[in-house]
Parts: sequence; structure tokens; C-alpha cells
Amino acid sequence: MALSRAERCVARLLRLLSRACLALLALVARGPAPPRAVPPPGHPLLLLPARRLAARLRARQVTCVEVVEAYVERIREVNPLINAVVKDRFEEALQEARQVDQLLSESPGNDCLEEKFPLLGVPITVKEAFSLHGGEGCVLAAACSVTGVGSDIGGSIRMPAFFNGIFGHKPTTGVVPNDGQFPNAQGVRTSFLCTGPMCRYAEDLELMLRVMAGPSVDKLRLNEKVSLEKIRFLCMDHDGGSVFVWPVDKEILQAQKKVVEHLESELGVQVQHVAIHKMKYSFQIWSAMMSSKDSDGQEAQLFTDLLGDHGKPVWPLWELVKWLVGMSSHTLPAIALGLTEKVMKLNPGGNAKLVSMGKSLQEEMEALLGPDGVLLYPSHPTIAPKHNSPICMPFNFAYTGEQLQPLCWVQAGLQHASSLLQHSMLCCFTRCVSIPDSWCCSAETCFAAPGQGLCSCFTVLWHLYLLSQWGRSG
Repeated sequence: MALSRAERCVARLLRLLSRACLALLALVARGPAPPRAVPPPGHPLLLLPARRLAARLRARQVTCVEVVEAYVERIREVNPLINAVVKDRFEEALQEARQVDQLLSESPGNDCLEEKFPLLGVPITVKEAFSLHGGEGCVLAAACSVTGVGSDIGGSIRMPAFFNGIFGHKPTTGVVPNDGQFPNAQGVRTSFLCTGPMCRYAEDLELMLRVMAGPSVDKLRLNEKVSLEKIRFLCMDHDGGSVFVWPVDKEILQAQKKVVEHLESELGVQVQHVAIHKMKYSFQIWSAMMSSKDSDGQEAQLFTDLLGDHGKPVWPLWELVKWLVGMSSHTLPAIALGLTEKVMKLNPGGNAKLVSMGKSLQEEMEALLGPDGVLLYPSHPTIAPKHNSPICMPFNFAYTGEQLQPLCWVQAGLQHASSLLQHSMLCCFTRCVSIPDSWCCSAETCFAAPGQGLCSCFTVLWHLYLLSQWGRSG
């Protein structure tokens, strides 16, 4: 769908401002020495997927203390460079590791332990939304952990997975409990906030989801085998031209083309190119839905109230003025989101139309993909940006702002010219997680670069709906 003249003018203005901001950042960032690169992991235990690490622990081929000590040493080695772990509990973890070793030594057999505690003894990190702090995607990519817990309402699992070349899964709402998050979702946002696994290896996603889902795992068809040759694959190159979002980089399009060619040559399928026009309004739809009322008429908590940290609400326009002179304690994206929230409140009629458009988009996607369809779609308009650059492109998250679920990211190879990450997305409406899980492992084998810490990625984004949600049979 072509942009109107007004939309083209707005798009050009926003991109001009973004480029000016990026140029200013580049000028300020000039220094005498380039940043140091993260050294590759040297200890062999750091290179094992969680599933295999747990198996070695149960077989007594390695002790839990050895595993924890290896990861603690790795964090101490690289955290001064990446500043991703800001709250550690090393001594407590080592004490728990000794308890695990004691339990394993007294266990009569491995089968019972594998069923009851499938990841017993495997190190894990947890993102800051759960009262701890950490850059989860960076931690996993730097081999400071092998599994992690993330939460996502607008891309907080998906974008770190994209930027760092790891695997992340945003499951269907309600499958994994959101207990322990701060702030927890209220009102309509409870339908969008999801807790999900983040992993360094694709093969660990399903096991992590099983563990995190607990009793709710019975709602999912995790044991169903899927033949990828029988899946319908569709492809969409970009969102149609949102005025708020940068055009898709040619490297992203090339990566997506490579995936399409692989599907057609290796699986013998025909990938169908489609255009979903409402995706162009993903940012507007997301913003409207985040501030809309739920079915009981309850208002969503204002983002500016959350920024106030239980104090007075933050005035985003004033914070923007303070930010320009280096006096604000908030980031530019946070201020921009607060400003957007204020603007959206000025037009309740327009908001209602956007909410309706979002529901229509959900129905359109379900009808298009059906129970066996998969959509390949960019997860971000640019390759992984350099540090601080996203503050000049605050609305590019719109590619993960749509509220379709669940979503998953898969490695697709290194962009050698810049060593930055690439992604594209895959979505399918299905109750069977085996479709994306099989695709994740297949894609990791075909596109990942063994032994390279940060690989490029394309995103596997699948929409796993529960039987109770859609009432499908079979």
C-alpha cells in the first residue's frame, strides 16, 4: 500500500531527525581507543546446551560445582566489558551446587531425576523485570549463562534475541505465569505480557518452555511430530512503509531471501509472497492497545506513573527538556513512550479505531495462516544496531510491537562485512509447538556459524494458540 503525500513528508522528517541524532552520537562517541571485544569462551562446559549439560550432571560426568564455577569465572571475565550482570549471587549458587551434587550422589537412578528435575544443576540468569537485574540477551550471547528467563510485551524477549544472536520464545499469554514481575501487567496489558525462555541453543527452547509452563504445559501439543515439508510457508518483506519506522536494510532482505531459497531447495516447498497492509500501523495499534480499557472497563496503568517510581507521575515533555541538557534520569525511548501515551490520550475516537484495527489484524492473520501456515517476516528493520543508536530510532520496535503470539528467534548466519546481526521472522498459527521447534533446530543447523560467539539470526515467530482460545478441533 503506497504512502500518502502527508505520510511521506512525516517519514522523511522523522528519518532526517534520526540521521541527525545518529551523526551527533557518532561525533560524541569518538574516542582514542575502540571498545574491547568479548573474548571467546574457553572452558568446554560453557559450550554445552542445557539439555546435554543436565544429562552429564545426572551421569556424574561432571559436578554441579564445576559447572557453576566455570560460569562464575566467565561472568567475572567478561562482565567488566558488557555490564550485563549487575546483581550476582555467586556464593549462594555455589552452595546450591553442592546440594545438587549431594542429591545426585544419593539418587538411585537418572530416569526419575530427568522426569522430575530435567534441568537440575544447570545455571540460569533472570532479567530485571523479576526483581533482579541483567541484560539477558547479552549474558547468553557472551556465554555467561546457557538459559534465561525473559518477559515481553513489546519486544523485550524478541529484540534482545535478535540483537545478540540467541533464541527467544514469547509463548501464548497464560501458558507461563507472570508471577514475580515488577511492575506486573494490569488491565488489557495482561493479555499481552508474556514470560518466556531465552536460550543460547535452539534445542533448549522446548525443554525450558515445559519447565516454565508447569501444569499449563498440558494445554500445548509439545509431543506432536511435524513434517516441515507439509507446512505452508509465506513471506512478507516489510511492513508496508510505516512513517515511524526505518526502511528494511538490504542485509535483512538478503538474509530473508537466503532462508526462502533454503526452504524451496531443501524442503521442496513453494514460499508464497503476501502483503498484510495493516502491519504498517503496528506501532499505532500497539500504542492504542496498551492504553485501552479491558473488557471490565479497567484502565491500564499509565507508563508515566511507572516512571515516577511510586511517586509523582513524570511529565515526559519536561523530562525531554531535561534530557537534552543531561539532567533527566530517564532514557530517551522511555520519554518518547511517555509522550506517545499522552498524545494517544488526546484522541479517544482514533484510539478506538486502532484497537478495532488490531483485532481485525489478528483475525486476518489467523485466516491467512490457518493451522499449518508459517509467515517469514523481518523481526527488525535494521541489522543489530551499535550501542546507543536505538535512542535515535525509538519506534523501530514496531516490528515486534504487534500483539500476535507466540514468537521465536533462530540464528541464520553472520553478516561478515560488519559482524552485526540479521533477522527475519517466521509466524504460524498452530497449537503444536513442534512446528517451530523443528524449524528452530533445522535453521540453527543450516545457518548458524559453529564456534562463532555472536551469529546473525533470522526470527522464527510462530503463533501458538490454545484450543480454548480458538475452539479448534483436531
